[in-house]
Amino acid sequence: MTARIVVTGLGVVAPNGLGTDDHWKATLATRSGVRAISRFDASPYPVRVAGEVPEFTPSEHVPGRLVPQTDRTTQFALAAAQWAIEDAGVDLAELGPFDAGVITAAGCGGFEFGQRELQKLWSEGPQRVSAYQSFAWFYAVNTGQLSIRHGARGAGSVVVSEQAGGLDALASARRRLRGGDLTVALTGGLDAPLSPWGLTAQIPVGLLSTRQDPQRAYLPFDADACGYVPGEGGGVLVLEELEAARGRGAPVVYGEIAGYAATFDPRPGSGRPPALARAIHGALADAGLRPADVDVVFADASGVPDQDAAEAAAIRDVFGPRGVPVAVPKTMTGRLYAGGAPLDVVAALLSMRDSVVPAAAHIQDIPDAYELDAVVDGPRELPVRTALVVARGHGGFNSALVVRAV
Repeated sequence: MTARIVVTGLGVVAPNGLGTDDHWKATLATRSGVRAISRFDASPYPVRVAGEVPEFTPSEHVPGRLVPQTDRTTQFALAAAQWAIEDAGVDLAELGPFDAGVITAAGCGGFEFGQRELQKLWSEGPQRVSAYQSFAWFYAVNTGQLSIRHGARGAGSVVVSEQAGGLDALASARRRLRGGDLTVALTGGLDAPLSPWGLTAQIPVGLLSTRQDPQRAYLPFDADACGYVPGEGGGVLVLEELEAARGRGAPVVYGEIAGYAATFDPRPGSGRPPALARAIHGALADAGLRPADVDVVFADASGVPDQDAAEAAAIRDVFGPRGVPVAVPKTMTGRLYAGGAPLDVVAALLSMRDSVVPAAAHIQDIPDAYELDAVVDGPRELPVRTALVVARGHGGFNSALVVRAV
């Protein structure tokens, strides 16, 4: 029998809350963390609004010796992983040296650290560039730093598939656990792209909102949608096999990673349809479920009108017109790249725990043609046993993941 892989620990760093509890309370209260950029002067840029993580002091969450070695994204990862491990009540030191592993996703790397060191190079010369620049900017740095910090020397890797990567990392961890390579996996994704260099790298894509009103800047599935706002943060989850978790007396089992599938869209102009619906069907088949078994869908929610229409069509094709509630909590955080999907998985698990689906912020006018039952105008109380999380990455990545109550 195939091992059942479950989530036993959650750690969150989000624009609307530090820690899982604060983030979830803010999400249920529809309290947004999307605001005018304040960490640097954004006035020269067309994008002025983002999902910033406020009041994060690295020295309060990261060992002092690591602060000068790490970018903001790694500092987020170190904090979230510590919270997730404590939540899971697992002592990694009691495991064998290769029983714990780290599999993370990253879409941006260490932009802020890299910018700082390049500025030193230009203004002060190469002798002033930190030796830590050799790895602090790299996509895999979170996996490496978490592995070192927690002695997790088992299987480790990084997934780089933008927003979809957060689900891909969880699925990779599930495969490792099922294969017996690991006993415990730290997995998830985080990004921190809100610096001058980071913002400059995102703007040419042409998909970001340039509105300056935080309440109107990011409106996925709304008739007034105009692109997305970038955000920072994400989540780390502890995964392990169900019987092992029960055997060690895990304080809580949030739910099972029951199904997953990924597809890649055909090239533009090919005449072939997008592949998101196929990913959803694949995830449901992997979980042994039918569309009618799904209680809620957590949407990718691009905020780009053409992409919103494509996602709405995929949801409609699989579940029927207004056939399933659709949650869009990322309206309160912005799109966090690799961090966005793990945060949606956290929301899905907590929706199952509390029998409530969070409402989207600011969405007012969903086109009738979408035939979408979006959760707006307040949280919706309903029993949630099974949730689907959808994520798409720039360039054609599609991923879908099913979580189910145990």
